[in-house]
Amino acid sequence: MRIVVTPSLALSAARQAVEDVLRAIDAACSRFRMDSEIAQINIAPEVEHKVSPLLALALGVALDAARRTDGAVDPTVGGAVRLLGYDRDFDLLPPAGQPIRLRPSRVPGWQSLRFDARRRLIWLPRGVEVDLGATAKALAADLAAEAALAAGSAGVLVSLGGDIAVRGQAPPCGWQIQVCEDSGAPIADGEEAITIAAGGLATSSTTVRRWRRGELELHHIIDPSNGLPAGGRWRTVTVAAHSCVAANTASTEAIVRGDGAVTSLRAARLPARLVDREGSIVRLGGWPARALRSA
Repeated sequence: MRIVVTPSLALSAARQAVEDVLRAIDAACSRFRMDSEIAQINIAPEVEHKVSPLLALALGVALDAARRTDGAVDPTVGGAVRLLGYDRDFDLLPPAGQPIRLRPSRVPGWQSLRFDARRRLIWLPRGVEVDLGATAKALAADLAAEAALAAGSAGVLVSLGGDIAVRGQAPPCGWQIQVCEDSGAPIADGEEAITIAAGGLATSSTTVRRWRRGELELHHIIDPSNGLPAGGRWRTVTVAAHSCVAANTASTEAIVRGDGAVTSLRAARLPARLVDREGSIVRLGGWPARALRSA
């Protein structure tokens, strides 16, 4: 997690506001905590559940992403991800394990969920596991940035891994953000960078969260059409949009779509940077030619 605020004196209050949001999102949306709201729902199918306002918001965001992407970003991939071995926080996931056999199988699909946003009620059919990971972290970045702004910052940038949200007054030259495949890489002069003034930036990549089961090397971005790690043309996609949720939805969709990503991103008129499996870079929607980060 990285937080940058103006003025710097507002950092302490901003950090507290961000941490409060992250704790709330974790309690509502984490599939790795058995006491989280979504975990309790996943283990009790075919029952109508009343959810908190925050989980209702997260579910609404996830289902909206599914609709907008025609199911390419789908919250019912939970079972598929678990069967691939991603069943705990990634930091606790063994990097290697016993062999598994991959069996292509379409995920149940977001249409299988019955969700009443007004009444905050959700019903899951048996065999469906909801995983909000594709959108919940981006939502957390957006909410955290808004909370930090409300806590007294004039301008704020919140970075949660590959999900970045900015709010309020940007610095005179904008928020300069290093762009790379590993969001945990140290910030360094000479790396490619982009400047944004508002909204969000998200990077989805198949190169970072990887683990092995036998001879198979796996990653966490699932193609809902077959329930397997996406195997398309792009290994990393970064998108800028009006919010971090919108950017993350588009970047995840692009990884899943593969060759179709260029068409969908152009249609959405979103600035994007796509890196293929060989490392070649395609820039779309006004994404600037390579610019280097400066001190």
